[in-house]
Amino acid sequence: MLKLLPDGRHLLAALSLALLAPAGAAQFLSPRPAPQPVVIPSLQPPLPEYVFPDRQTLTFAVDWRVFPAATAVFHLEREGNTEKVTASADTLGAITMLFPVVDRFQASLDTRTGCSGGFSKQLLEGHRRVTGDLSFNYQQGRQTLVEKNLVKGTSKTQTASIPACVTDSLSAIFYAASQPLVVGQPVRFPLADSMRTVTVAMKVEAREEVKVPAGTFQTIRVQPTADEGIVKNRGNIWIWYTDDARHMPVQIQARLFFGTITARLQSYEAK
Repeated sequence: MLKLLPDGRHLLAALSLALLAPAGAAQFLSPRPAPQPVVIPSLQPPLPEYVFPDRQTLTFAVDWRVFPAATAVFHLEREGNTEKVTASADTLGAITMLFPVVDRFQASLDTRTGCSGGFSKQLLEGHRRVTGDLSFNYQQGRQTLVEKNLVKGTSKTQTASIPACVTDSLSAIFYAASQPLVVGQPVRFPLADSMRTVTVAMKVEAREEVKVPAGTFQTIRVQPTADEGIVKNRGNIWIWYTDDARHMPVQIQARLFFGTITARLQSYEAK
């Protein structure tokens, strides 16, 4: 049974475009032919009229199949022109007994440009203890990842090129909210993914009424897709944003090989 349980990488994947898997996960994929050159789109700045939250906490109840699996919390806080985003995932009940997960993530973005200011993670999953810090030097066009295995006492550093501006795995959810979400018009942007830059297309599919523990909302259903990288390999993912000026995420669903994970907004508070 333990092998069937989703770990924290998958729980948070459902809540962050399936992008928060540890760097190096791609080593388990089958070898692929050398990719053809692709044109990476420029990151479009947030809409001038969009207002990022000053302080906001979003709490989600996460179910795996029909079982309560975890609680996930996103906290947003604005400091000047920087929006700071933190996320946590903690398993519940029987899953905690079999495979405890206590994961923490931090990221930030520039509210004027949308550019990520960096991404960090602290993963506690079963006997696994890993930290990672991804930083961006836009002047030099480089990204640097420092990852540490706290159990083995090892550390590795990787570098790769990046374009003039990218999003990261966590802040991408809230960057997308700052863009026009018009049914039939996808939103494309560059994302730093496992020391590569991939193009994510957010397909704006339909308007729907969604009922979650926090209430009933008129929403816009969006499906993030990509031609390569972790977004492509994690299965099908959808995000429901409120159909208003806030574009607040209220439901996230991922259909993965081991079952469906659904995160429903439980509460939202200005704190």
